[in-house]
Amino acid sequence: MSARILLIEDDLSVAASLKKELETEGYDTVMASRGDDGLAQARGQAFDVVITDLKMPGLTGFELVEQLHSSKPKLPIILMTAFGTTETAIEATKLGAFDYLLKPFDMAHLLKLVGQAMVCNRFLSAPLEMGQTLSTQAAIVGSGRAMQALYKEIGLAAASPVTVLLRGETGAGKELVAKAIHQHSRRASQPFIAVSCTAIPETLLESELFGHERGAFTGAHARRIGRFEQAHQGTIFQDEVGDLSPSTQVKLLRVLQEKCLQRVGGNQRVSVDVRVLAATHRDLETAMEAQQFREDLFYRLSALTIWLPPLRERLEDVPALVSYFLRRAALEIAVEAPSIHPQAVAFLQSQPWPGNVRELENVICHALLLARDHPISLAHVQHVCARTRRPLAPKEPLASDYLAGLLSKAEQGEIAHVRAKIMEDVERELFAQAIRRAGGNQAKAGRWLGVTRTTMREKLTHFGLHPAASQPGTTAP
Repeated sequence: MSARILLIEDDLSVAASLKKELETEGYDTVMASRGDDGLAQARGQAFDVVITDLKMPGLTGFELVEQLHSSKPKLPIILMTAFGTTETAIEATKLGAFDYLLKPFDMAHLLKLVGQAMVCNRFLSAPLEMGQTLSTQAAIVGSGRAMQALYKEIGLAAASPVTVLLRGETGAGKELVAKAIHQHSRRASQPFIAVSCTAIPETLLESELFGHERGAFTGAHARRIGRFEQAHQGTIFQDEVGDLSPSTQVKLLRVLQEKCLQRVGGNQRVSVDVRVLAATHRDLETAMEAQQFREDLFYRLSALTIWLPPLRERLEDVPALVSYFLRRAALEIAVEAPSIHPQAVAFLQSQPWPGNVRELENVICHALLLARDHPISLAHVQHVCARTRRPLAPKEPLASDYLAGLLSKAEQGEIAHVRAKIMEDVERELFAQAIRRAGGNQAKAGRWLGVTRTTMREKLTHFGLHPAASQPGTTAP
């Protein structure tokens, strides 16, 4: 794919070598030898990726990353350094670098990072469009740090043929991520078949997945080609794979191991070339301990595991998601020039969203219908949330998934200080629920929590909560 790369390196021999390799791969490469010159070029021209050294005249790599990321946050920046430390990695990530390389590095590794950065840049520059009809397209939306990390993982998964297990809460967008992996893989021109393992009765699921022969059971009047055969040379996405019955788990494992299947009621072995993507919101580790999910199948499915962040961990993306869902809903119900008040967006951004992105989309659609060609107000979204949301006690598997996800990210170096992160999330939810129950009355909420009104106000400001948006009794017109 043709792309423009800005290479900033003060060692001219190293720069010439890198430029030659990048241009051999088909990249249009522009060079700069000073940090300030590179920053000026990056700001004034269009580039797909920036590769920069850490120590150079004019401007350090850290300074360049910080300044360029503030003006062009969607532009991936790869930092090269001969002084790699834990602090370097943390600082580079904190300032907004896409990734960093420790010199001397393998050129194949740099090219792999550039490819992943290209995928990330495509996601951030324009939402990934999917679906047959432009008016009802689905897209992955978000440019916050959590989503940038997810885009990198999508790029890694797309470049590899291995099975991928997508994990996260219900409504976080696992099928969209599966489609994105397929679209950017070598199988993109072949079928993408999605199967919900919970939407099909267990008695029919085996036939649905693997097909059946005529006469295999009552009502089988003709041979049926199953979803795996339909996905031959393409990708099959199995949603809620954690709910498969033990017998179906065995047959799925056999397909993954032997690359062939037998239709129900048949003896013929049918070869299939299928890339399997699976998803679940269940705690599979607990299910394995209870012997409800096969350990060998788990390891077959999870050659690569991607954790999807819940919406409450990327609230900075809520305004962009609101805008996107508003445009989609307006097209579907023929509303011209839809709009929403900033107060309503702020209220939505303060919510915990137990149903994640799917819940937010539902609220926006209902609020648009309620507004009846008028701008969506704070009262509209409060009314919809009050009518559609029912308080749910936290479930142990979801808590376990949440903790496992944080520890997995810490293990991969994506986050630090997991305990502090958990305490922050719990405190945010505690103050959010207290101020909602108190109808926006800070003194009352503070008494319940045992804190002063000053502390209550400071915490609400820190967490971006809006007590005025939580007062009950306000209804939509």
